[in-house]
Amino acid sequence: MTLIPTPSQTVGPFLHLGLTDSGAVGCIAGEGVKGERIRLKCRVLDGEGAPVPDAMIELWQADADGYYACQEDSRTGVTAPEFRGFGRMPTGDDGTCTFETIKPARVPFPGGGLQAPHVNVSILGRGLLLRLCTRIYFAGDPANGADPGLALVPENRRATLMAQPDSSQQNSSGQETFLFEIRLRGAGETVFFDW
Repeated sequence: MTLIPTPSQTVGPFLHLGLTDSGAVGCIAGEGVKGERIRLKCRVLDGEGAPVPDAMIELWQADADGYYACQEDSRTGVTAPEFRGFGRMPTGDDGTCTFETIKPARVPFPGGGLQAPHVNVSILGRGLLLRLCTRIYFAGDPANGADPGLALVPENRRATLMAQPDSSQQNSSGQETFLFEIRLRGAGETVFFDW
């Protein structure tokens, strides 16, 4: 008997069912969590620069003390109960979604040293066989220059990993908004990691 492989399939229109329709998590850090409160606006663009209206973005980050809200973080710190450390949102018609969170602290790098403040990102969507993984760093952060992971990225591509302050979006409480563009292909394509 000869077995013939069948073609793989991409994620279909069912992506949001059960994940974002009833399971969206836009608030990563509740009101009682210490740290610098920020809004993180993510925008997904295709190879032509057009918005991707049906992607899903998942974020995972450390708290203001550098601890993750999960059992896999073997260090001894404890996160506040209001700190989820995780967010999941669908993109809208304009390709964007916005998360309410805090700016994360530096965390240890597996090989030694400290990483710059960053947020881990997964992108899922129609046409993608596997999730895409990247990071959001914060433009102008003094720790970026010493980040061991960021140093692995060619200097001319590091800007694709930087969230930029968006002064047009500052709210009345003074909470800063950062804009992070995820370009799936083409000029200025975001650096994606294989992990």
